Amino acid sequence: MDITITTKKFHLSDELRARIDKKLSKLDRYFRDDAQATVRLSTQKNDEIAEVTVVSGGLQVRAETRSNEMFHSLEEAVDNLERQLQKHKTRLTQRLQSGAFDGMAVTVEEEEPFSLIKEKHFQLKPMDVEEAILQMNLLGHSFFVYRDAQQGAVCVVYHRKDGGYGQIVAE
Repeated sequence: MDITITTKKFHLSDELRARIDKKLSKLDRYFRDDAQATVRLSTQKNDEIAEVTVVSGGLQVRAETRSNEMFHSLEEAVDNLERQLQKHKTRLTQRLQSGAFDGMAVTVEEEEPFSLIKEKHFQLKPMDVEEAILQMNLLGHSFFVYRDAQQGAVCVVYHRKDGGYGQIVAE
């Protein structure tokens, strides 16, 4: 696994770098050799934040944790990733033929199936990003789907945890 570490308002020690390599090597069994891991370490106020994203093939998993100590944040983030991968693997095992993962040690947890609660249909109005953000705020939602007036693409604007806004453009 190729690991990239970036920091923001945080000094990366050799001990922490070694701990990151050791913790992420536990995840190697879930991925092929082409996996790319990105670790972002930052400090905000009194919180030390560890964000770990792993991309392999078409699968992307991400975990972000914050605590008062970076080592604890890192441990928790890797544990979250491992839980996500375990759930993903469990779903795949249920869908594929039995015996597909015989070579790997898997503890299968009983998991509730997904249940769709509500379905909405609506027309996508062409608008610009500012109007979409205004509409989202007026509705009190955390995201809003619209058609971009200039590009014609389907887009989503959303509230970010840092207080700003983000946009997803479908291609």
